[in-house]
Amino acid sequence: MSTPLRLSRSIVGQAEAEAVSRVIIEDGYLGMGSEVKRFEEDIAAFLGVPANHVITANTGTAALHLAVQAAVEPGREVLVQSLTFVASFQAISAAGAVPVACEVRPETCTIDLDDAARRLTDKTAAIMPVHYASNPAYLDDVYAFAQRHGLRVIEDAAHAFGCRHDGRLVGTFGDIACFSFDGIKNITSGEGGCIVTADQTVAQRCRDARLLSVENDTEKRFTGQRSWDFDVTRQGWRYHMSNLMAAIGRVQLSRLPGEFGPARKALAAIYREELAGVPGVTLFATRPEDDIIPHIFVVRIDAARRDAVKEVLAAAGVPTGMHYKPAHLLSFYGGGRTCLPVTEALYHEIVTLPLHPGITAEEVRVICAELRKALAA
Repeated sequence: MSTPLRLSRSIVGQAEAEAVSRVIIEDGYLGMGSEVKRFEEDIAAFLGVPANHVITANTGTAALHLAVQAAVEPGREVLVQSLTFVASFQAISAAGAVPVACEVRPETCTIDLDDAARRLTDKTAAIMPVHYASNPAYLDDVYAFAQRHGLRVIEDAAHAFGCRHDGRLVGTFGDIACFSFDGIKNITSGEGGCIVTADQTVAQRCRDARLLSVENDTEKRFTGQRSWDFDVTRQGWRYHMSNLMAAIGRVQLSRLPGEFGPARKALAAIYREELAGVPGVTLFATRPEDDIIPHIFVVRIDAARRDAVKEVLAAAGVPTGMHYKPAHLLSFYGGGRTCLPVTEALYHEIVTLPLHPGITAEEVRVICAELRKALAA
């Protein structure tokens, strides 16, 4: 490979630069204003939901935090898989709630509802399914579980913007979905994220809380004004998106259907074709009914060989990652006091291979050849 491979990267260019320049030169206001309003409207149009269902934030983690705070009372518990980025847990604990670490299903790396059921208490208020590697697997089962037990559902859909479950775009059905638009996601706004919900009580709480809980300040910001005489009745945060971020996001959103989405899906299909049946490699399962735009491509490699294989790939110029260290092993969340054997076994098997629209099909085939070679050594 002539140029160094990247595990992931932002795919931005002249159109994004021109959008930012337009905000700087023509608008002149870089904070939260009309460009953020237009981005929220664009997201709503893409999803096919009313504009008041969409609330942007400055990160995906902030979106999760706002959603948990809006829907879950302090001290209540939220069921969440441990094999996720620590942001999921941090969002829950930051809202004063308690993350309850759960197992994952080994074939999809999504929450194991049988294990979650064993962890239900009278304090359980919500479940946070994580769409690991963009896969909304068993999401209908999650909602049925939540209905049986009277729980809110806050989807950590950070990986899954633009993905479909049974033909429906993630975020267009159910309770609350939170997306990430950071630099390497399916679309980026530099940093950023959003909450999508039809629950207008939750939506308004998130809308206010992103602006320090100054009541109804969003409407003022969107028209270039500020609230001067206002009230605050809940804890808020400075989590709003800026016009600069929104300008990038609007261009990125326009590139998703015809460019980013097809590229990511095509590259993932090559990985699956090249690695199917290779001894020592296990692919995560996906449902044919789901249309997934993969943010990352993760495989399982026999634990006894995983680290050696990663070293061989690195020597061949193929970077790899590991998504993620289980949160229940982190000191702040118990340091391993909870025993999750499936999650802990997967932690020693998972390997993330390079995937982004800047990689060519031929480069993916070379990566797969190098992986097969490393496994055969």
